[in-house]
Amino acid sequence: MNRRRGLDFRRAGGRRKISNIVWWILSAIVVTLFILILSKATQIEPRPSIPERRYRHEKLVEGMNMTEEMLSPTSFARQVNDQIALAKAFVVIAKESKNLQFAWDLSAQIRNSQLLLSSAAASRRPLTVLDSEPTIRDMAVLLYQAQQLHYDSATMIMRLKATIQSLEGQMSSITEKSAKYAQIAAEEVPKSLYCLGVRLTTEWFQNSELQGKLAERSYAVASKLTDNSLYHFCVFSDNIVATSVVVNSTALNSKAPEKIVFHLVTNEINYAAMKSWFAMNMDNLRGVTVEVQKFEDFKWLNASYVPVLKQLQDSDTQSYYFSGHTDDGRTPIKFRNPKYLSMLNHLRFYIPEVFPALKKMVFLDDDVVVQKDLSALFSIDLNRNVNGAVETCMETFHRYHKYLNYSHPLIRSHFDPDACGWAFGMNVFDLVEWRKRNVTGIYHYWQEKNVDRTLWKLGTLPPGLLTFYGLTEALESSWHVLGLGYANVDTRVIDKGAVLHFNGNLKPWLKIGMEKYKPLWEKYVDYSHPFMQQCNFH
Repeated sequence: MNRRRGLDFRRAGGRRKISNIVWWILSAIVVTLFILILSKATQIEPRPSIPERRYRHEKLVEGMNMTEEMLSPTSFARQVNDQIALAKAFVVIAKESKNLQFAWDLSAQIRNSQLLLSSAAASRRPLTVLDSEPTIRDMAVLLYQAQQLHYDSATMIMRLKATIQSLEGQMSSITEKSAKYAQIAAEEVPKSLYCLGVRLTTEWFQNSELQGKLAERSYAVASKLTDNSLYHFCVFSDNIVATSVVVNSTALNSKAPEKIVFHLVTNEINYAAMKSWFAMNMDNLRGVTVEVQKFEDFKWLNASYVPVLKQLQDSDTQSYYFSGHTDDGRTPIKFRNPKYLSMLNHLRFYIPEVFPALKKMVFLDDDVVVQKDLSALFSIDLNRNVNGAVETCMETFHRYHKYLNYSHPLIRSHFDPDACGWAFGMNVFDLVEWRKRNVTGIYHYWQEKNVDRTLWKLGTLPPGLLTFYGLTEALESSWHVLGLGYANVDTRVIDKGAVLHFNGNLKPWLKIGMEKYKPLWEKYVDYSHPFMQQCNFH
């Protein structure tokens, strides 16, 4: 019995051991399951880590700069871009060579290459070998064909140079023709103006009453012609209408028109017409006195005294101004205009001889309009200078070196190249100082030195700058406003201007005149005059 109990006891202990083992196994399983459940719970919402990884990726992509990529010498984008630039140049050459099919092929491949770069920029990823190899290869083939067709850079440069030279030649020819036509248009006497001259001349010789009226008037005002207490103006012109505008505008804007005396000098051809016009219209001038002369009556004006008349007798001078064939056309046509030898242009240098009894004179060109009272000009102190003029050196162009040849030692040694230029057209002359300083003699000296046209080429302003060098008093700029015959002028400047000057080719009486400035001149033209209407002035 006791053995059986011991055996049972041992069996019971063995069963307890087995149950303990099972228990531990079950516990381990439970713990394991619990751990698995916890680990799954931690993986239910993985959102924080995913955006973090995406964020790091986006930073990496945004860090790829396409511009830097195309500038990198090792990038495929740079290679594609260089090919495109070269291909574009070859397209131009192919078109010039009439190889339109090849130009089209190049253009198509350029579009493919540009599309590749555009895709890389959009995806923000650098190009790889696989991405770019087909496009680069196809473009390389076309570029090689271009080289075989001699579309290399050296050929391109030579062809472009040839094209540029051809265009420059065409432009030079067109510019020369344009200058000639513009000069011809500017020098042309309008039919209406020619008609008026003929009509007035006929009237003068047929109308003895008109001649008598002018003679009576001239006798009555003879004393005024030499009265230095009056305001004396001179105009040298063969243009009747232009001269009438100068006189009319001065008279209408004067505070004391009865004190104004106009001395008009013209040539033989227009002498009768000029007298006829002012004899017919003197009642409309508000008491202004008008004297008309012709320069052919000045006996002292001859070739032995006047260098310009002497030069006109020279065969080389005649050929230069009148033949049109000297120096193979190298000299611009504007320099060869015969008007620059006209005595009406050079008579401004002989004012003391023309008016020996006068002490002060205001010179006006025939292409000006007066819109203010000018009486104050006669009280301006010229500080012992001879010429009062508005300076024009606000711009570099109007310095002495722009008018004169400073490569000539005579010019270089006597005149400052940066000296300020001034304008003819409205000048106050002190004739007493003029005579004292022998200014006409200075003019003669320089005119004779320029017989070969090496000191200057154009007009009366260059000899004027030399003649009145150091003898010119600057006037306030509003006295004389220039540029209405070739440039745009500020309306505020025009409004303040006393004298408006239509200098340039675009004269207001010509069809080529600047339309926006014509009304300033036309309001002083008497279009109601019967002769003006008969000659179609409008």
